[in-house]
Amino acid sequence: MAGRGGVWGGVVAVVVLVSLFPAVFGEIKYLSIKDDMRAIIPFETFGFLPSGEVSVVVSNVNVKEAGADRSRMGFFLSTMEDLVPVLSNLEAQGKNCLMDSKLMHTLFTLAETEKFNYTHTVQTSNEYSLFFENCVKTEISMDVMTSMYNVEGGYKDFLPVGQTQLPRMYFVFFLANVALLGVWIYVCWAQKASVHRIHALMGLLVVLKALNMICEAEDKQYVKRTGTPHGWDVAYYIFNFLRGLLLFSVIVLIGTGWSFLKPFLQDKEKKVLMVVIPLQVFANTAYIVYDEAGPSTKDFFTWKQVFLLLDIICCCAVLFPIVWSIKHLREASRTDGKAARNLVKLTLFRQFYIVVVSYIYFTRIVVFALYTVTVYRYRWTSKFAEEAANLAFYIYTGYKFRPVSHNPYFVLDDDEEEAAALEALKDDEFDL
Repeated sequence: MAGRGGVWGGVVAVVVLVSLFPAVFGEIKYLSIKDDMRAIIPFETFGFLPSGEVSVVVSNVNVKEAGADRSRMGFFLSTMEDLVPVLSNLEAQGKNCLMDSKLMHTLFTLAETEKFNYTHTVQTSNEYSLFFENCVKTEISMDVMTSMYNVEGGYKDFLPVGQTQLPRMYFVFFLANVALLGVWIYVCWAQKASVHRIHALMGLLVVLKALNMICEAEDKQYVKRTGTPHGWDVAYYIFNFLRGLLLFSVIVLIGTGWSFLKPFLQDKEKKVLMVVIPLQVFANTAYIVYDEAGPSTKDFFTWKQVFLLLDIICCCAVLFPIVWSIKHLREASRTDGKAARNLVKLTLFRQFYIVVVSYIYFTRIVVFALYTVTVYRYRWTSKFAEEAANLAFYIYTGYKFRPVSHNPYFVLDDDEEEAAALEALKDDEFDL
């Protein structure tokens, strides 16, 4: 019974993690499984309309145990709502195979032939997950190609019903970012005398975000129609990496007052830029790439949790330079003769800090929660919320720190610049 309990514990863990980290991109997937003895291997999760289809092609099957019962190894479809009660009932009956339940839609077992090409038509609109179950618990190797799609108007739509709106939505956000870039260029041109280097980086950030959006729109459009991204996913990864790197660099640079409050960064601020930000961008990009690989990959859920946790930790670390700046301004407002001016800057820093915290919390926590709890037909709303938050953050930051002659954030006199330069020099000498 202990062995059976361990097996069911692993199955329950897989089911829970699939529900928390649903992979719902319905493109055509290829997977080579080598010497795998997992009881349950999850594949894709897809939102179907009536008459949607799932296609599974299996070849090069090799079962290590020669006499293993292949009828106890097979593919089945299930909703998450059905899986939980079935797991409870089978465990109570002392059984160890989900395919024994009539609630599981068994597609085929490996007892049939050496090569399988099976297409199943879904009759009821719902979100189904595809699983492979190995009830014999022996090592197995095989090549698997999966394809899920809805059929509308005679055309296959490889995006789930809750994400088929994504290509159009991403294109709309691309246009919104292009419009924002146009406004930013106009503002910078009209206030040329007040433009600093940080403003050029802010404009470049919007450029990268717009390119990121158009690549994402094209990626999803090709997946929607053909099941494959045709290389647009590579372009998306590149621009997403560059955009993420520049986004958090700009947050740190604005939060430390670089370029207009002081011309140099202190050593601890440089460390945030050189260590934390690349690590954060790596974690965020790795999370996206690993998500595309699909849940059938070994240790898929473990690595996704690791990358998500690392991303959140790095996002929190990015806030430290802003806290240091707030502390410096608070001390300066008490000690020098420019208390009123420093108090204004302190207020602005606090506002920026609160907005950054809210932005990180919303895009990392709230969006994830929204994606998890939303009905599968409206999963696109979590992506909409994320991109709307990105756009709102860009607009707020651009407005607050735009190049205008009377913006209190940009007020810098010779004494302040000289003091900042001396402070940075002392830090460098101390490190030496």
